[in-house]
Amino acid sequence: MGLVHIEGEVKGPNGSAVVKFLVDTGAGFTLILEAIWREIGLVAKRAMIFSLADGSEIRRNISECQIRLLEDEGHTPVIMGEGADEALLGVVTLEEFGLMINPFNRQLQPMRMMLAQSVSATLA
Repeated sequence: MGLVHIEGEVKGPNGSAVVKFLVDTGAGFTLILEAIWREIGLVAKRAMIFSLADGSEIRRNISECQIRLLEDEGHTPVIMGEGADEALLGVVTLEEFGLMINPFNRQLQPMRMMLAQSVSATLA
């Protein structure tokens, strides 16, 4: 399908930062780079083990933060990235915001818009 990126703003106790996320529909949680989560003051709430596409497993801490995407803002769990991790926007955050990737134009849009277009096309 190609790569889809979106710019968002993350907020923590020490401020906010703008992040360019790779939208990853194969990732459960959103991942924030180490430099960013440290800058905005996130603290670990728990740790989880994640399976990667190559079958390996990694352990990462999980926190929570406010995030602003498009014209909406909300609260979401985030993986606290380490080392060479890449900033990812995962499915949990997409669903919390009611967003999906339109497979035809590779753009994020509200789920209800895509569903309405599908229904209209079916009825026509």
